[in-house]
Amino acid sequence: MPSQRDWDAVKDLSRRITDPVQPFLTAETRALVQSTAHDVGIPPGETARALQNDESAAVLVKEIASRITAGSRRLSRTLVEVDRRRDAGDLDGARQLLNDVLAVEVVLHYQDIVHVYLEALDGEQ
Repeated sequence: MPSQRDWDAVKDLSRRITDPVQPFLTAETRALVQSTAHDVGIPPGETARALQNDESAAVLVKEIASRITAGSRRLSRTLVEVDRRRDAGDLDGARQLLNDVLAVEVVLHYQDIVHVYLEALDGEQ
């Protein structure tokens, strides 16, 4: 499971990146970006290429932060609707919502949460 502290640090780093990009890559920020890039479904090769310079690393950091935020919002909205449908007895509709979000979600932690919800729905039938 990803560390909330790491995700918060990457989102903070994303907000601090200026245009034009000022040097920000250190051993610590590289390690942070590498671990969080994996968490949000960015392939290691793409991450390694982006960490070659500050400009491409800045783009990567912003993409990581965007995936975390977008995935969180998507998951939150979906889970509210899943609970509403489940409470109304529409387990198939709830399951379809989860499968739909799973089809587009790239953040591994959010995928895991969706799988837990799917297993819970399977247990209710």
